[in-house]
Amino acid sequence: MSIRPLADRVLIEPTAAEEVTMGGIIIPDSAKEKPLKGKVLAVGNGTKDEPMQLKAGDTVLYGKYAGTEIEFEGIKYLMMRQNDVLAVIE
Repeated sequence: MSIRPLADRVLIEPTAAEEVTMGGIIIPDSAKEKPLKGKVLAVGNGTKDEPMQLKAGDTVLYGKYAGTEIEFEGIKYLMMRQNDVLAVIE
């Protein structure tokens, strides 16, 4: 089974949050900054007004509160609209 986004939506695998320790203090997961970068795993077909510009394999930057977090087979992903993506890293 796999996930196939519809219309102008993209499926993104966020990069892992960086482990930061300060003087031996371990920062809990709840206090870590959410990553704002990820890899596009799948894209929809676009809409008649806006063709799909992203493709699977692109590394992208997105807004802090963009997308909907989903969990599939134990892995967390983000599903968002193409216009929520801020930039493609080349």
